[in-house]
Amino acid sequence: MSTPAPSAPSAGDDATATPPTGVPASGPVAGLMTVGEMAERVALSHRTVRYYDDEGLLPARRSPGNYRLYGEDALAKMLTIRRLKPLGFTLDEMREVLALLDAVSAPAAADGADGEERAEQLERLTALEADVRRRRDKLVEQLAGADDLLASLRPLLP
Repeated sequence: MSTPAPSAPSAGDDATATPPTGVPASGPVAGLMTVGEMAERVALSHRTVRYYDDEGLLPARRSPGNYRLYGEDALAKMLTIRRLKPLGFTLDEMREVLALLDAVSAPAAADGADGEERAEQLERLTALEADVRRRRDKLVEQLAGADDLLASLRPLLP
């Protein structure tokens, strides 16, 4: 198995010495998190963070040693993914949601550059809100069922 070639260092990378391990000597590049730091901040496993990165849902940069590094934009996406997963969103649906959130958050959208496009984005956002509400209501029903089951088991326990 061949090792992928490290990506070209960015402008800020040459200020940080990199030991043979590939991790910058003074910690990660300023403002960026490693997989482990991201995993800790979102309370998920390293493997889960790497999975969503591999699926193309997280914007990652690479260190000179080819380590994945994440900014606040990736953190926000990972937190959104963490909220979407228990609601039953598929990977493709997550991609659509993240793309929509990026589009409505983009400066061009706020400037009203294309009124028709903005109206379509807001329509999709309204549909997303309704979908999330439906999925949330379903989870509330499931939770109530679990509470009922627990209540029925309690008298049977010593």
